[in-house]
Amino acid sequence: MEQIQTLQPTINIGMIGHVAHGKSTLVRQITGVKTGVHSKEQERNMTIKLGYANAKIYRCDGCPRPACYKAFSSAQQGQPKCSSCKGKMNLVRHLSFIDCPGHEVLMATMLNAAAAMDAAVLVIAANEECPRPQTAEHLAAAELIGLKHIIPVQNKLDLVQKSQAKLHADSMREFIKGTAAAKSPLIPVAAQYGVNVDVLCQYLVEQIPAPKHDLDSPCRLQAIRSFDVNKPGTPFEELKGAVFGGTLSRGVVRVGQQVEIRPGIVRTDAKGNHHCFPLFSKVVSISSEKNQLQEAIPGGLIGVGTNIDPSLSKDDGLVGQTLGPIGTLSDVYQDIQIEYRLLKRLVGTQEGEKVLPLKKKEELLLHVGSNTTLGVVRSIGKNPNSKRRVANIRLTRMPICAQPGDRLAFSRSIESNHWRLIGMGEITANSVPLQLYNTYAMKN
Repeated sequence: MEQIQTLQPTINIGMIGHVAHGKSTLVRQITGVKTGVHSKEQERNMTIKLGYANAKIYRCDGCPRPACYKAFSSAQQGQPKCSSCKGKMNLVRHLSFIDCPGHEVLMATMLNAAAAMDAAVLVIAANEECPRPQTAEHLAAAELIGLKHIIPVQNKLDLVQKSQAKLHADSMREFIKGTAAAKSPLIPVAAQYGVNVDVLCQYLVEQIPAPKHDLDSPCRLQAIRSFDVNKPGTPFEELKGAVFGGTLSRGVVRVGQQVEIRPGIVRTDAKGNHHCFPLFSKVVSISSEKNQLQEAIPGGLIGVGTNIDPSLSKDDGLVGQTLGPIGTLSDVYQDIQIEYRLLKRLVGTQEGEKVLPLKKKEELLLHVGSNTTLGVVRSIGKNPNSKRRVANIRLTRMPICAQPGDRLAFSRSIESNHWRLIGMGEITANSVPLQLYNTYAMKN
């Protein structure tokens, strides 16, 4: 494990919170990587797509805490010298950060990323009232998916007076009361200047346990990003295949391994029925930022290169797909039954309106793993054994590769087509899997 940790991260940390509260700035201070690389993100100075960056945290045994902790680039090798005592530092953790967009219309993107998180940092700006709408919605989402470690960070202390900061900290503590975030200390930072970043690094090392990974089962990777890495004008013979970005939930993936991708290519007929053609490929490369790997384990964000047509992966075209050894993946569903529970009140709205019951023919936005799809409620009832509420849903946008017991969250369109998180559920064994077709049958 120590050898693996020098090459790839072994834990994923989400950066969550309201738009413009400093999530990307904090990631940049720790990792040295600017996650907003797309032109629209730079124009608007906001995260639109999921950002990702890795960092290695080293510790100097000759310096006091927290100054003994220092973050370096993921490419750092060997034992760097401590800037204070000049002693050698030891690698104690290799992290992946998932920088989530904070704008309300990008909530689905945050929920896609949540499936890959082992812990999260909830960033709240001290110069705004607490909570802001997406602060509340992101925290609710993190709790719904079962994150046990959520670290509250009070950012932008450089913009407020000490008295204001104290009042704001009190409102933060009141806001997180009764949630998983209340179990962690509130860490004050000024991310723009790197103030107290070492305290956050200390907490990530000492208080967030390393997740336990299943290395024996067949590997499973859900794509939260996909890339066409070819530059315009690249000659045909030099083209590289589609790249899947995500994290392994289990198993080990290796270069040269034969893999299957489900649902694959989806065609929809005139009646709205989905026909799925799984994709098959060989793993041609594995990367963790700039580090090239021969194999990867769960816990960090990786890029898996394939020989699939790169046009399919352009603009995140393969997000939500599941990759694993041929014949080992779960079934694909268009019609699912879920046991569900609703939130008592809407989060992310000023009024905190009561969540109304689901209705037949209502359209929902469902978040299953890294997949976001639309579905229509076909019927509602109760499980006679558990007495829990159940709903039968027909997926209309995209089928899902899943299995009974998988959890999902769902949102409802509120106020001018703004999707608001309203509940969560589990897929039941009464869901009906789709028949899958041979990819080559598409020629006919």
